[in-house]
Amino acid sequence: MSLSYRQPGVVLTDRHFTVPLDHADPDGETIELYAREVVASDKAGQELPWMLYLQGGPGFGANRFVGRQAWLGRALEEYRVLLLDQRGTGRSAPATRQTLPLRGGPAEQADHLARFRADSIVRDCEAIRPQVTGGAPWTVLGQSFGGFCTVTYLSLAPEGIDTAIITGGLPSLYAHADDVYRAAYPRVERKVTAHYARYPQDVERARRIADHLLGHDVVLPGGYRLTVEAFQSLGLMLGASDGSHRLHHLLEDAFVRTPAGLELSDAFQEQARALLSYAGHPLYALVHEAVYGQDARPTAWAAERVRAEFPQFDAAKALAGDAPVLFTGETIHPWMFDTDPALRPLRETAELLAARTDWRPLYDPARLAANEVPAAAAVYHDDMYVDTAHSLETADAIRGLRPWVTNEYEHDGLRAGAPHVLDRLLSLARDEA
Repeated sequence: MSLSYRQPGVVLTDRHFTVPLDHADPDGETIELYAREVVASDKAGQELPWMLYLQGGPGFGANRFVGRQAWLGRALEEYRVLLLDQRGTGRSAPATRQTLPLRGGPAEQADHLARFRADSIVRDCEAIRPQVTGGAPWTVLGQSFGGFCTVTYLSLAPEGIDTAIITGGLPSLYAHADDVYRAAYPRVERKVTAHYARYPQDVERARRIADHLLGHDVVLPGGYRLTVEAFQSLGLMLGASDGSHRLHHLLEDAFVRTPAGLELSDAFQEQARALLSYAGHPLYALVHEAVYGQDARPTAWAAERVRAEFPQFDAAKALAGDAPVLFTGETIHPWMFDTDPALRPLRETAELLAARTDWRPLYDPARLAANEVPAAAAVYHDDMYVDTAHSLETADAIRGLRPWVTNEYEHDGLRAGAPHVLDRLLSLARDEA
């Protein structure tokens, strides 16, 4: 039974759906998906077209908005919006260290998680669409990994989409995970260089923290081991519009004087724990590289292997000289399954996924080249997370897709630039610009 309730300016309805775990076996095991329907209060009784929102990640449930926050206010001017928790996230069959043992051991867990990629998410969407829209196609808004899913949707079931809107999420149709990270490390280095140019005092602060971590075993509240590599991974923040400023504020309060000498402050440690822990989204770490698997080649911890090609990211070498300590970005590494209590029980499962060689293609270049669905995509020129060259190559490969290339926003432009970003893309897709 659906439950409806109100927030300022909106009516919300909890929706639950049952779908096959494996869409190739429709009569087999099922899982339950959760989504939140949102409609403007003054339009609650009207017949409106639907917009499906696919969240970034992988591994994050849909935004829990209050009222008409961010881009949602613009969408509610003309749509009913379905905020879907993709399988394995939020309230949709969550995949965590607590739930995955229900599947069995690491081998069974890895087989289970192989069904949690974009192709399965798209088939979930198609399975629930008739129940939501009565069979009518819907507008799909995909942010980041949600954009990857939208390109898969255009490949597998374009008949289900009325209009495709993508923000910061045009993937390469062909790149192996190695290619993705080989392009990523130089982008991250440029972001770090720009951060240090803005906050030159952070060069010495980062060196002091890294040096402290190399000489001390620091365990954060909750059991997270703060190694120097984990500290460097805080650079993930630099891809957001306010990330450089937040990183600066974190670094400036790192140390406090105690009777035993200088130590990392409780405040710093607590903030670092909240930023580094995958307890709230472990699927992100488990399948992050698997979202690039499309052939018989294993991903094989691509980010870790490719990092060796960029020795400037080695903190110990930087401290041995006078080079700045470089932060890293959106990369998953084997050591994370040792440092993070939320991931430790899943280390063997992650190893099996990294070694997997039976990945199916996620995109259909021929079908995309014949696309007839109105589509538009925001490509952020300075995006740290998704390579601009890869995105533009894919934009050219999707017939009729209209890209908007901008350096006005970072990867989170849909949030930071709302409602302008969504409004601009809807106009582009409708050929109104």
